[in-house]
Amino acid sequence: MDLSLGVPATLAIAALVLVVGRELVKRIGFLRKYSIPEPVAGGLVAALLVAALQAAGVRIAFDSSLQPGLMLAFFATIGLGADARMIAKGGGALLRFTVCVIGMLVLENVIGVGVAKALGIDPLIGLIAGSVTMAGGHGTGAAWGQRFAEQFGLVEAPALALASATFGLIMGGVIGGPVAMRLIRRLQARGEALGVAAEEALTHDEAEAVEPFTPERLTVTIMLVAASVAAGTALARMTENPVFTLPTFVWTLFVGALLRNLLSLARLHEIDGQALSFTGIVALSLFLAMALMSLRLWELASLALPMLVILALNAVGVALYTSFVTFRIMGANYEAAVLVAGQCGFGLGATPTAIANLQAICSRYGAAPQAFILVPVVGAFVIDLCNAIVISGFVHIVALLR
Repeated sequence: MDLSLGVPATLAIAALVLVVGRELVKRIGFLRKYSIPEPVAGGLVAALLVAALQAAGVRIAFDSSLQPGLMLAFFATIGLGADARMIAKGGGALLRFTVCVIGMLVLENVIGVGVAKALGIDPLIGLIAGSVTMAGGHGTGAAWGQRFAEQFGLVEAPALALASATFGLIMGGVIGGPVAMRLIRRLQARGEALGVAAEEALTHDEAEAVEPFTPERLTVTIMLVAASVAAGTALARMTENPVFTLPTFVWTLFVGALLRNLLSLARLHEIDGQALSFTGIVALSLFLAMALMSLRLWELASLALPMLVILALNAVGVALYTSFVTFRIMGANYEAAVLVAGQCGFGLGATPTAIANLQAICSRYGAAPQAFILVPVVGAFVIDLCNAIVISGFVHIVALLR
């Protein structure tokens, strides 16, 4: 039996997923202990239920039309929150974190291609299970999978890419918290300071937003978010070309950042940090809930054992790399531990997962202002540019190994 759900039903279920996720985190010590994001907890339960219904012969299809808009709205809030003065303060840290991320991309592909060769399977499959999908996610995976099918005759590449990205999306949300928690416990044992109190971490805009939260404040923020999404989408279409095209969400982030700083420079409007945070959290939570409850988990079951081995080793590799390399390079402090949670999120899944990891950790231990600057900038923009270059280089190497 096929059951196709429209936008209202999909939205209602997504909201229910968030409610269930909150209750699960509240009631289950393991989820609370390792700071598993609420959308991840509820979304995985929903995905398992959908998979069980699929096995029973009931196929459920959710309407995904809201997901792109929610994702773009979230990135618009990130851009609108990007104060140029704050980004400038993180100059050296931004460069170091970018170097850490490039190292991770190379590691993912070395593990993928190397293990594929050792297991006697096509090294392109190892590349698919590398940074193509681990750091690239479903969009990058689908694009490169199609290219591998057309250029190298690997007809199963698109399906493998989507399944691998699914695995990464799950693991990015699951391991980010535990890996960071282990580092935080080590810091606590040494008596080092953790996050600053929430009131100390407020930005200038947030500190001024002490008046009651009104519909008027939210309306202005929604207007700016919508304008950023509209302009970002238009720019993405105008600059589209067969050689290299920036994703729409990157353009949206750029427009948001430009709009925020131009308004501030011209003294026309100061961004309402509280309303912006509220809008971003709602958009992110609903996007993650819809993405996770729509996962086709049974596709993972169809993967051959070698593919699962590569994916699992890459997850372990990212966890170890971020713990021993990123953590130390970024200062071996609380901010570095939170960055590790974020890097696990976008290094295996997607930037929204990374932000959810950050929010889960900081809600428990305190704010990490630098992490909330570096992770969106690197995870939403820098990593896509670096990954395109790294993948292109590995494609040439793999072509020689086949």
